[in-house]
Amino acid sequence: MLVDVQQKLLPHIDDNARLLRHCTALVRAADLLGVPVLVTEQNPRGLGATVEGLISPEHRVIEKDTFDATLNDAFVAALPSAKECVLYVAGAEAHVCVLLTALGLLRLDYRVELVADAVGSRDPANRSIAIRRAEQEGARLTSAETAIFGWLGSCRHPRFREALGLIK
Repeated sequence: MLVDVQQKLLPHIDDNARLLRHCTALVRAADLLGVPVLVTEQNPRGLGATVEGLISPEHRVIEKDTFDATLNDAFVAALPSAKECVLYVAGAEAHVCVLLTALGLLRLDYRVELVADAVGSRDPANRSIAIRRAEQEGARLTSAETAIFGWLGSCRHPRFREALGLIK
């Protein structure tokens, strides 16, 4: 799940190059390995669409005006069954839409993995607080690389070399 990595927001995010690099690796690896990607855009008329080149037309994009995406009916309808999956959450801003969406997903009984190196905020202190809060509330922390290797499962996976190229 990619939360609000949008054109007018990204330039203001602390260490936005790191955020974009890890989000890009996650999206490309998900596409390569058949992992569904769900994207949210917060008020796209004001913040612009998702950063150009990050997603493709095949990805499901949900426009929202709520900070917690689970308060959006279209978003909830697009989610798979909570029993069937782990949701990997990445995006911006960590302390607002990412955190509030992760907490909403936890309330809906989803297993949530917060991809800590693929979330960002304008203020690094807010990012740190959001990561701690998500973990306190039951989200598990992971990294983009760990998520990708978890999806692969083994170096014997037929797409291993391609996926490895996305993180090196």
